Amino acid sequence: MFQWPKRADGPEAGHAPFRDIGDLKGQVAVISGSTSGIGLAFARAIASRGGEVVLNGLGDPSEIERTRAEMEAGCGVRVRYHGADMRRGDEVADMVAYGRHQLGRVDILINNAGVQHVEAVEKFPSDKWEQIIAVNLSSTFYATRAAIPIMKAQGRGRIINVASAHGLVASPFKSAYVAAKHGVLGFTKTVALEVAQDNITCNAICPGYVETPLVQQQIADQARARGMSKEAVLKEVILGSQPTKRFVTTDELTGMMLYLVSDLGASANGASFSIDGGWTAQ
Repeated sequence: MFQWPKRADGPEAGHAPFRDIGDLKGQVAVISGSTSGIGLAFARAIASRGGEVVLNGLGDPSEIERTRAEMEAGCGVRVRYHGADMRRGDEVADMVAYGRHQLGRVDILINNAGVQHVEAVEKFPSDKWEQIIAVNLSSTFYATRAAIPIMKAQGRGRIINVASAHGLVASPFKSAYVAAKHGVLGFTKTVALEVAQDNITCNAICPGYVETPLVQQQIADQARARGMSKEAVLKEVILGSQPTKRFVTTDELTGMMLYLVSDLGASANGASFSIDGGWTAQ
C-alpha cells in the first residue's frame, strides 16, 4: 500500500511539523458555492479530515441547514453557513471575515461559486453578462483580498480557484463564462506571485464537465441555443469534448484539492490543473 512521504520534524529540521494529505485538523476552510456539486464535495472531504468549514451557496434554507448539521455531527467538527450573495463584494468579504470570527482562522479559501448562461453574443442579455462576471470572477477577487491578510498573519494559507476547461479553451455561446474563467486564471497567477514568499499558494483547478446542477441546466440551454435534442447535446457537445466520453467525478477533483491544500502541494503555485478527461490536450 502506498504511504505518503514523511519528513523530519522539530527545530533541528527547520520547519513546522508535516501534515499529510489526510490531516486537516485545526484548519478552517471557507468555500463559496458549497451547498451542492463540487463545492459540497470539497466541504465534505475537508470536514471528514478534521477541518472546519464555512459553507455558502443557494438552495432551500431548511435543506442547507440539514446538510450543515449532518456534516457537523457526522464529522465532529464545526460547520457554519454564510449566505453571502456572490454578486456583492461587501458580502463576499464579510463571508471570509465571518470564518475568522466564528472559527478562529482561515487556512483554506476555495473560490468555487459559478453561474452560467448560454446564448449567442449578439443576443446575450446584459444582466446575464454582469451576473456571470460578478459571480465567477469578481467574487474571487473580493474573497481573496479579504483572506490574504488573515493568511499572512497566520504564516500559511492555501487559495484554490475553481476555474474550468473554459479558462483554457473556448466554446461557442459561452462568451461571459469563458471570459470570466480566463480572467480567473490570470488572477490566480498574479496572486501566486504576490504571496509566493508568505507561505501562501494560489492555484486553479480546471475541471471538464462534471455532472452537477449547473451542467444539467447547461444541457437544456445548449439544446435550445443549438436547436438540438438534450440527448444529442449530452453525447455530441458535452461529453463530445472529453476523450474519455464520461463526466469527471467530484471524487477526482477532490483528490487534487486535497493535494493542493496539503504540505505536499507547497511548491504548486500559480498553476492551473486540468482534470478534463483529455479535453484540453486536443
